[in-house]
Amino acid sequence: MGQQHASSRVANLMQFRWAAGAVSGLGAGIGMGVVFHAGANLMPFIGALYGWPTVVGGWVVHLVNSVFAGLLFAVVISRPILREQTTSTAETVAAGVVYAAAIGLVSTGFLLPVSMNTLGVQSFPEPLVPLPGMFGSFLVIVSVGVAHLVYGLLLGTVYAAVKGYQVPDLVMTEG
Repeated sequence: MGQQHASSRVANLMQFRWAAGAVSGLGAGIGMGVVFHAGANLMPFIGALYGWPTVVGGWVVHLVNSVFAGLLFAVVISRPILREQTTSTAETVAAGVVYAAAIGLVSTGFLLPVSMNTLGVQSFPEPLVPLPGMFGSFLVIVSVGVAHLVYGLLLGTVYAAVKGYQVPDLVMTEG
């Protein structure tokens, strides 16, 4: 009976982690998508990478990717060494930011060029933003960076909230 109970408890715990990962990925993806859409009108471009070059297409593929990234975050943060280091909301948010920065580096530094090469695209469709030249390019870069920061902050915050982590006491008492 004890082994069956332990097995059931592990299954429930894993299901809870998956749910926390999916919910946090979706919430973070919505926040990141708002930055992408409002900051540099990137949603049609994101959709185009998957053959659906519309705002709706960009949102759909972005949110699906965001949920998968949230699920992977749940797997990564569940590893024993990371689980021991992320027992508070602040620690989980920090892990989310580091994770999102890694995703940003991999996606824009590796996956984006590979996708563009596969599609036969030599440069970004111009203009991604209605601003010409270097200022427009700068705005795209800043939007992508801020979007990944927003993703990480929301991912860690929502994951911690779903998992029920405590907010550390930031007020120091005099004694």
